[in-house]
Amino acid sequence: MKSSELTIGAAADRFGLATHVLRHWESVGLLTPARVTGSRRRYGEDDLRRIAVILRAKEAGFSLEDIGALLTAREPGQRTHLLRRRRAELAARIAEVQASLDLVECALGCGHDDLASCPHFQAVVDSRGSA
Repeated sequence: MKSSELTIGAAADRFGLATHVLRHWESVGLLTPARVTGSRRRYGEDDLRRIAVILRAKEAGFSLEDIGALLTAREPGQRTHLLRRRRAELAARIAEVQASLDLVECALGCGHDDLASCPHFQAVVDSRGSA
């Protein structure tokens, strides 16, 4: 084993993952670690970088299937389609969270005894189409 290669346990520990996660990612084609005697997996720098990419893509909300498509796309158009779709989904989520934050900020600034009777709070709620 090269000094820069890690066992499955060491690679999993490096990213705070269980070893079965790396095995699963391998089974769905996201990882292809080298094999040594006894079919033991060895993770090199490229594998570790790929694990980091997979984790970041998962944080961005990509499914494993979409991550696989992103990593194997040979034409930029394929990748662009997936990325644009995810960007639109993230933008919609950001807008929803921002509206929720606006509602909380409004409630924090309200001095009324009954929050629901506050005209300013009602206007914020109504702007979401609830009334």
